[in-house]
Amino acid sequence: MKSNFAGWKGNAARAHARMEIAIAAILVTVWLVLGYGTAQAQVAGVEQEIESRLERLTAPGALLIKDAPIIADRLIKNLYAIRENRPAWTSKKNVAALLAQIDESKSHGLDPDDFHRAQIIAFNEEVGNNDARKLAELDILLTDALLRLAYQHYFGKVDPVELDNKWNFERPLIKDDPAREVNDVLDGEQIDRFMTSLEVSHPWYEGVLGALDRYQAIADEGGWPEIPAGPALKPGRSDPRVPVLRARLAATDDWQGTESASSLYDDELEQAVRRFQSRHGLEEDGVIGPASLEVLNVPVAARIDQIRVNLERGRWVLHDLESDFVIVNIAGFRTFLYREDEEVWRTRSIVGRSYRKTPVFRDQIRYMEFNPTWTVPPGILRKDILPKARKDPSYIAEKGFHLVDGEGNRVDVNSIDWTKVEAGSFPYLLVQPPGPENALGIVKFMFPNPYLVYLHDTPSRGLFAETERALSSGCVRVENPLYFAELLLSDQPGWTREKIDKVIASGKTTVVNLEKPLSVLLLYYTVWANPDGQVSFRRDIYERDGPVLQALNEDFRPQPLLGDDESKE
Repeated sequence: MKSNFAGWKGNAARAHARMEIAIAAILVTVWLVLGYGTAQAQVAGVEQEIESRLERLTAPGALLIKDAPIIADRLIKNLYAIRENRPAWTSKKNVAALLAQIDESKSHGLDPDDFHRAQIIAFNEEVGNNDARKLAELDILLTDALLRLAYQHYFGKVDPVELDNKWNFERPLIKDDPAREVNDVLDGEQIDRFMTSLEVSHPWYEGVLGALDRYQAIADEGGWPEIPAGPALKPGRSDPRVPVLRARLAATDDWQGTESASSLYDDELEQAVRRFQSRHGLEEDGVIGPASLEVLNVPVAARIDQIRVNLERGRWVLHDLESDFVIVNIAGFRTFLYREDEEVWRTRSIVGRSYRKTPVFRDQIRYMEFNPTWTVPPGILRKDILPKARKDPSYIAEKGFHLVDGEGNRVDVNSIDWTKVEAGSFPYLLVQPPGPENALGIVKFMFPNPYLVYLHDTPSRGLFAETERALSSGCVRVENPLYFAELLLSDQPGWTREKIDKVIASGKTTVVNLEKPLSVLLLYYTVWANPDGQVSFRRDIYERDGPVLQALNEDFRPQPLLGDDESKE
């Protein structure tokens, strides 16, 4: 059976591990597993009680059960209509599996109480009293818990559109008849398989899941020590804080030596510090100055929250990706090329400054342009070019700009009094021809979009050596752009590196269409894990983590994707 939510993605190992993790939860709720199904089968009037409560379910949250709002209103009504109001949770196996899944949700950075955990447990003293009303309420509560859990794993808890009005990733709608599918899942006792099908199955997400597990284990062991303030800690010197530094780095496996009380900052510790600095996007100088000290002293709880935020971002976009795509990680200053779901290339990138943020969106690279011209966008014209020209009227000519009127005719740049030009009334275009001064370098990768953002080369190659590279006006500059072009054209006959070099040498602007457009995702991740399991953190350069975390910690408010007939049209 193919899931209408996501498609079955059976993973026996993950399912087995999930059940092992949930043993404690099953033991805690053994009262429910042993008694609930029997009670449902024996007590008369449960169907009538279910029907009575569903009549009050006129809108999301209109029905409260133990102060918990029931939000999947239409889907719940449709499910019980299929069942003719018969209880849905008479299977002990289903109840046990759901409770295990609720507790395991924490390993995905979710909150088990979003799925009525506390309310379900609160029925402890009530289920065995043969009360049809309470049995009906618990049945509906369990159903809503399953649907909430399915929603958050597949769509994420937070609506990204509320946080970013430029968001253009489509969140897939549930297809066909989800109530029928959920009914089949319950009748077939396939909750574990169903939930596995909804989880993100992507190496990036799996890596960050592992990071959450590791950092939660660190928190459970008491976290890491705080390093006291003081002068910079430098290799070859002694300092009473060195044992604390060693213990701090040992907590995250950056330092793996034997325990020592030595106060000497030795070579082994220096290498551990450099590893830590590399993982956190710091200058890899081996010196614990103010910047490195601040990052070392970030509490483990804050790192766990940061991981949770980035897992949520993964749930937004990593379902059912094409096998070939490009990802730009804005916060990580990196661009990645994936082929057949495997990373085949990465390069350093430069992204927008904090006041000219590179937007998060999805598009397709449709063509590339060698020896490109650059038409100055209105925003850059207003904020950068004209202010410089007013101060130095020779600036336009020195940078080689052409002035073009509305009919495409060249205008002498020296005929303009640049000291008096205003952006709002400027009737010309400024166009920079190909050449060593061209802001786009020797190639650009085009995916036409309303933000006028794309990937391109740059003449300012020295900037790639910077640790933090939020230095552009919004576009993404890529290091090694010609190799990137070679990779993108590798399946188009005749486009060898030799031919690319000849086109560049000609100086002529040349457009090359991709025979198969390639998806490009501009994303914002401040945490990721490399294939070797090493976890990297980056500074939240655009201050976007906070709003996501706040929404993750607030009450769950799903968008109309679940159980809304209109959403499927």
